[in-house]
Amino acid sequence: MIAELIICASLTAVDGDTIKCDGQNMRLLGDGVPFVSGIDTPEIGSHAKCIKERKLALIAKGRLKELLAEKGLRIVSSGAVDRTPSHRPLVNIYRANGEEIGTKLLKEGLARRWSPRQRNDWCGSVQMPPMYD
Repeated sequence: MIAELIICASLTAVDGDTIKCDGQNMRLLGDGVPFVSGIDTPEIGSHAKCIKERKLALIAKGRLKELLAEKGLRIVSSGAVDRTPSHRPLVNIYRANGEEIGTKLLKEGLARRWSPRQRNDWCGSVQMPPMYD
């Protein structure tokens, strides 16, 4: 897989770990390795399993939206697509300071590490990230 730079005229947040670049959904890797590691954020809308997950999802999406508004972002495709029916490209987005956006969401408590054998529970004893409490 060869990484390549992606240029978007239009860039929006679909949820906390999915962006839309010129109409195409793309999944954030969070500096992970395709199919091995990545990030996961709470599900939005009817995909959420509880009210807490829905609230956390809206916070994560809002923060991603703020980060996507920054100048100097670089979107880098991993060359891989996810295994969902939509085959979303797996990407990393780097801020002007070099920090990867998914990693930023992890540090802020708005995302968790993802691995193929792990399901994140956003409904249990999840605490609201301190800055959003």
